[in-house]
Amino acid sequence: MDIFLRAKHWQLFLATFGLAFLFQAIIMFNLFSNVLNNNNPTTAFNDMKFFPLMMLLFMGVLFGWFWSIAIGLQKMVPSGIKMKVGKFKIFFFIPLVYMLLLLVFMSFIFTTYFPSNEFLYTFAFPFLIIIPLHLFSMFCIFYCLYFVAKTLKTVELQREVGFSDFAGEFFLAWFYPIGIWILQPKINRMLEKNTNNHQVIQ
Repeated sequence: MDIFLRAKHWQLFLATFGLAFLFQAIIMFNLFSNVLNNNNPTTAFNDMKFFPLMMLLFMGVLFGWFWSIAIGLQKMVPSGIKMKVGKFKIFFFIPLVYMLLLLVFMSFIFTTYFPSNEFLYTFAFPFLIIIPLHLFSMFCIFYCLYFVAKTLKTVELQREVGFSDFAGEFFLAWFYPIGIWILQPKINRMLEKNTNNHQVIQ
């Protein structure tokens, strides 16, 4: 967990959006290259089979960051404050398992059916099932954002907090590409301060 807590903001950004941007740039380059060379543009979509791997890396870093804050910072929460860690763990793993299964499903589609007309007829019904599962997973993710922001502000203020206290942290965590540049330095400072306090006590 410390690997995410002690990471620099730019490292987390590059591990998520930096690689995603590079992947999209490669897809677009291959697409335009095929068009200019009078090749079949759809061959560029062969690279989409790597999309699940890219998403897996993105999810690993993002959810690892969530977990490291929500669980890793619990040791810095004041002893008199009870936080619903068990509830967080349930809501944390539900979207994680769902997205892993979805990536497997997408990987199967990209390597077997896409692009083809057969895709529309074969997977129309499964997508109707995916929609409610996707919405519930989004709810779970929003709760995780809520818990992460609350934990972070509780550790910072060392007291019980309400949503008005950590609304800023909630939205910064939600808009991760921007928020990571503000929240992660704050987390780094908290860990450094906590380490210095332990050294003074010893």
